Amino acid sequence: MELWDLYDREGNRTGEIWERRHGKNNLIPEGRYHLVGDVLVKHKDGSFLLTQRHPDKDVYPAYWDASAGGSAQLGEEPLECAKRELFEETGIKADNLELIDISFRDKSHSYIYSYIAYVDCDKESVVLQEEEAVDYRWVDAEGLLKYAESDLAIITKVQRYQKVYDSIRNGQNELGDK
Repeated sequence: MELWDLYDREGNRTGEIWERRHGKNNLIPEGRYHLVGDVLVKHKDGSFLLTQRHPDKDVYPAYWDASAGGSAQLGEEPLECAKRELFEETGIKADNLELIDISFRDKSHSYIYSYIAYVDCDKESVVLQEEEAVDYRWVDAEGLLKYAESDLAIITKVQRYQKVYDSIRNGQNELGDK
C-alpha cells in the first residue's frame, strides 16, 4: 500500500491522505494534487541517461524516458522523493540536484518538482528497477534533442525540461556541469 499527502493548487499540504490505486490517480478529488519528484540525469562527461519504460506500464508503455521519478511517499519532501526515486529506478545516488521546474498536471493531479542531477558514476553500473524499465542508454546532447523530438518521447516531460533543451539548442551550457 502506498500513501500520499495531498496538496492544494498553491502547493500546501492539505492534511488529506490518498491511498494509491493502480491507474486511479484521476480519482483524486478536484483541486487536489500528489507530489512527484522527477530527475533528468547528466553525467560529468556531458551525456544524459535515457531509460526505456517497461512494456506493461499503464502509462507510456515501452516509451523512452529522459528522467526517473515518481510519487512522494507520505511525509516526504520533493528533493528527498527525487533522490529516492532516482536510486530505486536506476541505482544512481546523486547529491547534486538542481531544481529546474515546478508544475501542475491537472489531468494526473500531479504537483511536479523537476530536477537535473549531475553525476560522476560508472555509466555501466546502472541497475534498472525491473517493473519500471527494461533498457537504458547514455546519449550526448544531440541525442537528447533527437529523443525529445521523437515519437517515443513523453511530451509532458519534455515540456518540463524545456529550459535544458533550449540551452542545448542555443549552444549554451548555462546549466553547467556541477
